[in-house]
Amino acid sequence: MSASRLLFFCFISLVTTQLRAEPTIASQDPEKVSRNAPAESSITFSSVHVDGPYIAMTFDDGPSATLTPKLLDILAAHRIKATFFVIGENVVQHPEVVARAAREGHEIGNHSWSHPNFGKMSDDGVRGQLQRTDEAIKGATGARPTLLRPPYGSITARQKRWIHDQFGYQVILWDVDPYDWKRPGPPVVRNRILKETQPGSIVLSHDIHPGTIEAMPSTFDALAAKGFRFVTVSELIHMAVPEPSSPSPSPRTHGSVPATITPLPSASAVPSPSG
Repeated sequence: MSASRLLFFCFISLVTTQLRAEPTIASQDPEKVSRNAPAESSITFSSVHVDGPYIAMTFDDGPSATLTPKLLDILAAHRIKATFFVIGENVVQHPEVVARAAREGHEIGNHSWSHPNFGKMSDDGVRGQLQRTDEAIKGATGARPTLLRPPYGSITARQKRWIHDQFGYQVILWDVDPYDWKRPGPPVVRNRILKETQPGSIVLSHDIHPGTIEAMPSTFDALAAKGFRFVTVSELIHMAVPEPSSPSPSPRTHGSVPATITPLPSASAVPSPSG
């Protein structure tokens, strides 16, 4: 074989090897990537980054015919506005209690019709739970709710998106949980709330447990003494300010761990005993 032919075959072999080594770029599935999908942080809130000592007190699973009015009296005495995530079945039984809460400036949110686990339900089942409760709240207060708290905090990312698209709800979780549903006693409920609450917190409690209602006067007083100011969840969200970005590490501190900023947590389909 001549030298020129040998060089030619060597060149062809080299080009073929390079082509085979080129990486394959995977194309994005348009079903999985939607430019119009709302950002997770604009849908779901377990706390809010605010510039000031503002917190939101929230109460789930009511209204109770006897306990919720007692709580409303306590809130009025302390001049506090709270957010109630109500069960549709209870709303139709005690619409006057929900009407009073709304009339006195408290916020009313959707907490489902019968407190099922959304993460284990079909879309139609979830839609029915939300729609019936939405209508019950509107019937009692004259206004539709704009907030949803899924029972147990159980909801999938896909459910959040279509619920937000169809109902316009923001999904509200929490970052302070005194586990009052276990009925540990008023002092424990109060101390857990005081220990965990920080500016921007969304505090979870339930207005269907006597111990919770009993704990609230001293809890409110202690939180106020620490400088906290009380707002509804929607007011807290409207107060949101951007979190400061983490500074880039300098070459001399390359081996150190920079401070992290915790993103808004998203709910999973794994239920929490609270909520």
